[in-house]
Amino acid sequence: MTATFTVDVHDWDFLVGRWTVRHRRLKARLAGSTEWDEFDGTCVNWPTLGGEGNIDDNMLELPGGAYRAVGIRALDAKEGHWLIWWLDQRYPTIDAPMRGGFKDGVGTFLADETFNGRPITVRFRWSEITQTSARWEQAFSPDGGATWETNWIMHFTRART
Repeated sequence: MTATFTVDVHDWDFLVGRWTVRHRRLKARLAGSTEWDEFDGTCVNWPTLGGEGNIDDNMLELPGGAYRAVGIRALDAKEGHWLIWWLDQRYPTIDAPMRGGFKDGVGTFLADETFNGRPITVRFRWSEITQTSARWEQAFSPDGGATWETNWIMHFTRART
């Protein structure tokens, strides 16, 4: 990945705190589906590593049953990007990290993975970031980034304390 962004220990300051989350997830990924599940969730985020990392605890209230997951982020200052790992209660393993950063208020993070036995590129994108809201989306590309299928969107709204 060629860096076209800068990284700063304050990149994730916007995410610290409590959030309500509205999820919209494609029912079938990379299958031509246009049907979506919509459900609620929560996110609580706090800084770690002296500001060079953060963790969030997520509750996802899927129609088929709720589960928890943890997002872990750390700054790799030497390489000049952020790393993101996802730990899912249903499948408690940690895959290779997403890598990326922010440019012009948008965070883009990429990783090569497999999905249903197929090699894909996964993209996370953070956008529409304000003091009280943010948008996250996940997209898959089966062709090395030539085309993308957005399959999960989360709208974050700061929770009232």
